Amino acid sequence: MRQETSKQTAAETLGHATPARRAYDPAYDPLATHSNPGEGTEYAPTYWIGTAGEPPEDDGPITHDIEVDVAIIGSGFTGLTTAIFLAQEHGIKATVLEANRSAWGCSTRNGGQAQCASGRLKRSQWIQRWGLDTALKMHRECVEGMENFKELIKDIDCDPQPGGHLYIAHRERLMPVLEKEAALLRDTFQYDARILGADTVRNEWVNDREAHGAMHEPEGIGIHAGKLAFGYLKKARALGATVHPSSPVQSWKTRNGYHYLQTPGGVVKAKAVGVATGGYTSNGLHAELKNRLLPILSNSLVTRPLTPAEIEACHFYTHQVLTDTRVLRNYYRLLPDNRLQIGSRSAITGKDAPQRKYQDLLVGAMERKFPELKGIEIAYSWWGWVDVSHDMMPRIVQPDPQHTIYYAMGYGGNGVMYSSQAGRRMAQWIAGKGQELDLPIFQDRLPFPNVREMVESEFFAPFRRFGQRFLYRWYHLKDEAL
Repeated sequence: MRQETSKQTAAETLGHATPARRAYDPAYDPLATHSNPGEGTEYAPTYWIGTAGEPPEDDGPITHDIEVDVAIIGSGFTGLTTAIFLAQEHGIKATVLEANRSAWGCSTRNGGQAQCASGRLKRSQWIQRWGLDTALKMHRECVEGMENFKELIKDIDCDPQPGGHLYIAHRERLMPVLEKEAALLRDTFQYDARILGADTVRNEWVNDREAHGAMHEPEGIGIHAGKLAFGYLKKARALGATVHPSSPVQSWKTRNGYHYLQTPGGVVKAKAVGVATGGYTSNGLHAELKNRLLPILSNSLVTRPLTPAEIEACHFYTHQVLTDTRVLRNYYRLLPDNRLQIGSRSAITGKDAPQRKYQDLLVGAMERKFPELKGIEIAYSWWGWVDVSHDMMPRIVQPDPQHTIYYAMGYGGNGVMYSSQAGRRMAQWIAGKGQELDLPIFQDRLPFPNVREMVESEFFAPFRRFGQRFLYRWYHLKDEAL
């Protein structure tokens, strides 16, 4: 009864009733012609939403013109943690605008794996790109980010599964690569990675039939993405932030140092704007963001609970997060309720995403790894857009010092943990303290695709859809045959 009263009070204060919700669109594509982020659209039918319980109270849609100090666009992990740190560390109460329902996009469609990483590149690739000194600073940023994440979630009931991350070699020829990377992590970064042989992996960790050994990293936590998102929402509002769903930014104009964000219910006039829209960033949101990301689809599924006999047959002796060494990698783990969750890359376009063949490909991957689970019931199946930058690393920046616009995005599938650190860093920028941030990911805009790099490097070519289909075929050949 008390909860119902508070919801009614919030609605009355804003002068609105709960808006009608639009049906979930499984073919939504942020890069499709005339695409828009929606307005009050229902959640995707993910395991996280299906088992997180009732979404917490929010502040309802914008219903009239308002003026605020800080507006955050996007209410996922990044947007909500930005609001949390703005309040906790800088005394600023933000207004968060969400097109659909709170944490509607990446934050409730991911695999729930928090790893000690900030983008797609390995430590050895950091050294190649920036040199050793900067790579060491980047590593410290990630370690600090993991500690920040642990502190942030310690009072959120998000089913944490700590212990580390197992990076499994799906081909024998990849073990020397893991061994070299592990030695670099230990000797250069003082990060206690260790190598496990195939028998050790299969008999003591998990009986993945494709495993030829693995690298174990000490940092890694599995979480329940829906419970974490809802926990962030509660925490942000408790600190004084307001969160407004069904309030897409339909146009954005800047005049005399103020930003005018048009929503269906009114204009939000803001002194500063932080963008946290991830893989659901529309090319029409702001000119600064156009073509700086290419969202890539990732599929995920969750089985029915495994029986004790199935768990024993699969030697699932760990609940730690697992990934394999494919370029189009599989990420998987045994959830706290003994269901298997597994995900990987999916279709190229939104219109193709609902095709059953993409679920079947993922089921096939699961059955290769765990033949004992052949024919097991699939309880949940979904897909979502991952925010990948053109150089495989995120950016948390103020792109133009003349304008109070900031963004944090481009995690490339490693946003579960790093989004919280990115939120903290974006809050730092918004509070006027971003000059203290001296790493490349804080100082440069998200890059446009470089034509020469696209031609010369397989890593850059997929970030234009005309080449993505070819690259996916090449990656599949590389992963499975070469």
